[in-house]
This record gives sequence, structure tokens and C-alpha cells, in this order.
Amino acid sequence: MIHKINGSARRVLTFPAVHPCESISPSTLLNSLIDLAQDICSYESEFFPSGRRNARKTIRLVQDLLLFLEDVRVGLLDVPDSVVLCLSELHLTFQRIHYLLEDCTREGARTWMLMKSDRVSNQFRVFIRAIATGLDVLPLEALDVSSEVKQVVELVMRQARKARFEVDPDDKRVINDINRILGRFEDGVDQDRSEIKRVLEFLGIKKWSECNKEMKFLDAEIGMEYLNDEKRRELSLLSSLMGFLSYCRCVMFDVIDIEASQQFTNKCCNNMLSGLNPDDFRCPISLEIMKDPVTLSTGHTYDRASILKWFRAGNSTCPKTGEKLKSKELVSNLVLKRIIQDWSVENGVSVAEESNHKNRDITRTVLAGSLAAEGAVKMLASFLAGRLVDGTSEEKNKAAYEIRLLTKTSIFNRSCLVEVVVIPSLLNLLSSRDSFTQENAIAALLNMSKHCKSKSMIVENGGLDLIIDVLKKGLKAESRQHAAATLYYVASIEEYRKLIGENPEAIPALVEMIRDGTDRSKKNALVAIFGLLMHPGNNWRVIAAGAVPLLLDLLTSCDRDDLITDCLAVLATLAEKLGGTIAILRQGASSKILRVLDLSTSRAAKEYCVSLLLAMCINGGANVVALLVKSPSLMGSLYSILNEGTSRASKKASSLIRVLHEFYERSSSGSIAPVLPQERSVHAW
Repeated sequence: MIHKINGSARRVLTFPAVHPCESISPSTLLNSLIDLAQDICSYESEFFPSGRRNARKTIRLVQDLLLFLEDVRVGLLDVPDSVVLCLSELHLTFQRIHYLLEDCTREGARTWMLMKSDRVSNQFRVFIRAIATGLDVLPLEALDVSSEVKQVVELVMRQARKARFEVDPDDKRVINDINRILGRFEDGVDQDRSEIKRVLEFLGIKKWSECNKEMKFLDAEIGMEYLNDEKRRELSLLSSLMGFLSYCRCVMFDVIDIEASQQFTNKCCNNMLSGLNPDDFRCPISLEIMKDPVTLSTGHTYDRASILKWFRAGNSTCPKTGEKLKSKELVSNLVLKRIIQDWSVENGVSVAEESNHKNRDITRTVLAGSLAAEGAVKMLASFLAGRLVDGTSEEKNKAAYEIRLLTKTSIFNRSCLVEVVVIPSLLNLLSSRDSFTQENAIAALLNMSKHCKSKSMIVENGGLDLIIDVLKKGLKAESRQHAAATLYYVASIEEYRKLIGENPEAIPALVEMIRDGTDRSKKNALVAIFGLLMHPGNNWRVIAAGAVPLLLDLLTSCDRDDLITDCLAVLATLAEKLGGTIAILRQGASSKILRVLDLSTSRAAKEYCVSLLLAMCINGGANVVALLVKSPSLMGSLYSILNEGTSRASKKASSLIRVLHEFYERSSSGSIAPVLPQERSVHAW
């Protein structure tokens, strides 16, 4: 079996090559080896940002061997086992060389590959020596090839043994330049932009988008290293380079060279994601959406936890095919993992999000990771703050967008930007008539509002009215949904929940978003209302804005579990007050809630259903209980939650079961007095 070279689902500087099958025919093996050699030779025209000399030297050796291999193919008949052994070893080594060349030319990994030049040079040396070792067992006299070709092979063997693979002098010079730049960041010394420009030109990083790719690659590497306790020593360098490239992206490039529709909304990507079948993301073993997909040598993909459990149980076969595995090596399927993460975020599925939170060490976002990264971000924050105040309209828009990116996941970045007081400037941009400037500003504020100091800065600078204005009249749907999410974070402080509720336009605008917004807008509005309901005085305001009929309609018209769960959370909170229960019962809600309880597969949704029903019984009295007792499926659902739900859900289910049992016993004994005080009962429409 010949494994196709595919490096898209592996980390750089890893070489998951596999031996050809023992039963493979010599001609098939030789043809595959020639294909591999041709693939390697095709890299001759590629751009090598670093390691050029070593790469060219390796390619030339393979070109010479290709002449031999093609000559052998012409006369290949019955060959000794030693020839097959040589070809197999060459095949294995060629796979590894192909991986290495792929890494050396990979877009996005240029900075990291340069800084790993010592390791790259050593890998070239190891692989070329492996070629010499493989050729040692080759009986040239047993092959029907020309004397000229034999001489070529002998020459390759001598060159492979003697070839020196060292770091290019130009690479060493640029590495020293980068280390000097990182040292300036550590010392808080202003940078020499001409020196940074030379480094970027050497690496071929000519555009904002190319610099952004480098940052995305480093961010992925940092995430992987945090998951590997044995390799955390790399984190300091990775973090320093991340800080360096963050500075480069913001300061060295004036133009963002990607379409506005792709900058953050990723509409093209969203259209693609909407056509995916989530069943393809499920592990064949657990049937759950995969959190960490890995691929076996058979080509089938499983969730890492499930396949490891399968192996620990003593199995050594592929669960899907039953094929006996020659290797239990697991190759991370990073492409599928990213697709699952993007799909999960787009569709509000919590499984992938929970996985991300578990895998992401919070120290990665609270700390800069190195002194150089800390200095770079602080220097960058001051630069962006200045641009927001003194820049042109285009420069202010770009600065807002850069802040939006920098604050999306990093707590440390947020704290640095808070310290240089960018929030007033971002609030000023909310009144911009340019839709992208307004969107970038409100998205940046959304990310900043997750920082504890930012909330008070937003309120003290008159930000609530400005954000609510965007919520109502934002130039883009994305801006309005960001405004709703921002209110949610600001509302985490009791005093501000009260202030937002007292604004006569805030809650009606959120309810309007539930009525007419996109699914993402609906979700943000629901979450914001849920946060505002933590202040008791906002309960009647939400009811008065007409939220209850909309929420109940969503329960039956929506097919997204996350939105249904959010609706139930808001309804359950409203029902805790008598006025909320009355408003819910007037809409004939019981049947809708019972239907969700029966059909939903979400544990959270079921728990909110029980909370809602229990509150309706407490506030609604005997009439409500009498209605629920008639449901043939309710008791079964409640006992199921008792056994399988969380401890909190079980307690609520137990309380509701007790209420229903007491009512049933009273009815059976002839007493139909309400379970609860009569003065608190209301008619259940």
C-alpha cells in the first residue's frame, strides 16, 4: 500500500512517513518512487524563504537519482530482494524529504522555519545520509542499466556521504536581526523600522494578509504547545515572534489587502459551512461530534479519546473496516478540526466550544508569554491609540480593525489597550457613517467589554447611549448584533443592568432584534436580555416590550437547539415572578414547553423546561398543576432527568414530581383544594 503525501493535516517538522507494504510488487514500488522523486524535483521552482542552499542541494541529488530510477524502470524484471529493500528505504526517505520541502515553502510558516534553521539543516543532513545508507545495499551489477547511470549512482552515494548541510549565512544574519529586534521589545526601545522592513523582505512577507497568515500559524503552534507539557520550552520563542509579527502587521502595512466581506464576517466561508452535514463530524465510535479528530493509517478518522479507549481495550484493528493496523500512530486531522470549530461557532453548537475552552490554557491569554511579546504589545497599543486620535479616516478604521483582532482572544492585549485609553476613541467611531468603521469599532468594544475595567470606562464616557443607538440603527446587521453582545457584558455589573433597563429604547430594540434579526442576532439579543433580567426591575420591561409571544413562537418555529435553549432560559427567568408567569400562561405556553421537554436532546433545554414548569406551578397554582397532570409523557421525562440530568436539574425535577404527586393524591382523596395558596393562582389559558 502506497500512502499519498498529504501534509495539510500535520504540524511542520513532523515526518509521518510509512514503509510501503511488504507485498507490493517491485514495479508498483518503483513507479511510486519515481512519482515521489518527480514531486520533489518540482520544488526546484519554488521560493525558499530560508534554507535555500540545503534545499537546492537535496533536490539536485534526487534529480540525479531520478535518472537512475527511470532507467531501472525500463529494464526491471526479476530483481533480488536487496533491490526491493533499497527501493523501500528510498521511498521512506523521499516521503520525509517531500514533507521537509513542503514545510520550507509553506506560506504562513516562514518566520518559524527561519528560526528553526538549525533543526531544518540537521533534517536535510539526516535524510541525505539515509539515501546513502539505502544505496549501500543496492547491487548495481544485478541491474540492467547503462554504465553512465551506474556512475551517477556512485556519484550520488559519495555526495550523500560527504555533503555538508549548514545554516545559510544569510539566514544566520536575519536570525540575528530578529533576535536584536526582540531584544529592543524587551527593553522597551523604539524599533528601527528599516531593519524590520529588511527582515520582512527577506522572508517574502510583502502584504498585510501574508503577515496575518504568519500570525495564525504561530497562534496554532502556541495552542499545540500548550497541550504538550514536554514542549512548553518553545512557548517563549513562539510568543516573542507572535508579538513581533503583531507589531509588523499593524505598523508596517498600511493597507489590509483582503475584501471587507472576508475580513471578519467570512461570508464565503459561512456559505460553505452552511452546506456541510454535521453527521460527517461525528466519531464512528462515540457518535458525538469530534473534539480532536485523528486519522489512522487506514485513512479513517476518529475522535482521539474514543480511539485511544478502543486501543486500551486491547483492540488493534480499525473500528470501521476491521483491518488489522500495522501502526497505531495517530495523525491529528487539523483541517477537519478547524472546519468543525468554524461550523460549531457558525451554528452555535457548544460541543466544539467546550472543547476549545478545555484545551486553551488561560495563562496563554492572561500573560504575554515572553518579555519581548509583552514589550511588543505595549508598544503597539500606544501606536494604535495614537492612530485613533490623530489618524486619517482610513487609519482610524484600520486601527479599530487591528484592535478588534488583537482583543478577540487575548486578555493581555485587552489590558494593554485599556491602559492606553482607547475606549473613548472607539466610542467616537460609533457615529461614523462608514459601515465598516462602525462595525470594527463596535466589535472592538465588544471584545474590550470583557475586561473588568472597560465596562466602567464605557459607561463613564457616555457609551451606553451610543451602543444602544447602534443596536437600533446600526448600518450593518453585524454591527447591531455586536452591540447586543456588548450590552450583555456591560450588564454583568448590577448598576449597569439597571441603567441599561432604564433606557427606554434598549430592551425594545433587543426584542425587535429577536423578531427580525438573523439567527446570530437573535442569539445575542436573547443573551443580552437574559443578562438584564438579573436585575428584577427589568422583568416587567421585557414583558411590556412583547418578548413573551416572540419567545414562545421561537420554541415551535426554530430548529436550532441553542436558540431554543436561550429562549427557555429567558422564559424561566421571567416565570420566577408572578407577572412573568401570568404573561406566559396567557399565551397558552404549557403545550409548547411540554413538547420541547419531550423532543429536545439538549440537557440544558430540558433543565430550563423543568425550571419553567416548576415556576409556573408555584406562581400559577392548582389550575396549572391540574393541566400538567394530564400530560401522559411528563412523568416519564421528569424521571429520566432524575436519573440522567445534572444534580441541579434532578433537584428541580424532584420538586416538580412532588408537586404533581401531591396534587394527584389530593384529587384521589376527593379534595381538590389547590396545592398552593389560592390568592396566588391564576387561570391557565
